[in-house]
Amino acid sequence: MATLWFVPPVFVKTETEGGSNARAALDQLRTWTRRGPHWHKAWTLCLSALEGDPIDSHVIRKAFVAAAKDAEMYLSPE
Repeated sequence: MATLWFVPPVFVKTETEGGSNARAALDQLRTWTRRGPHWHKAWTLCLSALEGDPIDSHVIRKAFVAAAKDAEMYLSPE
């Protein structure tokens, strides 16, 4: 199973590792209480990729950023 690293990493408000890859993003998504359409898309993409579906990491990263912004968890890079 590929790790699917995000380049650049996605930084979110968290006490643990942010979103540097699909697995970390999935772990973050689990903890968020705001779960709209972007959250569901990011969740589905991360889960599918970790199950072995061939999904480009840039597609997953983009969905995770959208979900993080919706959930007000996104930290823009400085």
